Amino acid sequence: MRTRHPATLEDQRIPVRAKLAATWTSFMFLYAYVDILNFFTPGVIQDILNGKVFKFDLSQTFSTTALTLVAIPILMVVLSMTLPAQANRITNLTIASLYVPVTAFNAAGESWLYFYGLAIALELILLALIVRYAWTWPRTAPSATAATGPAPALASRTANGTDSN
Repeated sequence: MRTRHPATLEDQRIPVRAKLAATWTSFMFLYAYVDILNFFTPGVIQDILNGKVFKFDLSQTFSTTALTLVAIPILMVVLSMTLPAQANRITNLTIASLYVPVTAFNAAGESWLYFYGLAIALELILLALIVRYAWTWPRTAPSATAATGPAPALASRTANGTDSN
């Protein structure tokens, strides 16, 4: 009789870009679903029908601001996968840091503190992960020739025109 030994699962390394894009995607799902679930809060629909969201009048300015606040994290999914590493790191650190107070603001004046508290806590955890992934972006060690330039003997032969290659 054969004894079965479970195979060890391969734990593949996930590129930082993929981690960032996945975390921004998760952030956007929370961001959107908190707003959608908020429609079930008593009085919210009536306030919207009366032209109010939170304490703000519904207007083109409000809608444009709301669209901007949602569009930036949406674009961060794409930018996390496409920007060059240094620009990617700086952009993720900056945008995630700016969204911390934006996220915390959502608790202001809310009566459903368990709902909003959980949502804000989860969003802040995701923003912290984004900052961590960007902050700890792996670096490559500079190669010996890149750090020191060409070997001195080769550099002097090339400068004097004595290199026959």
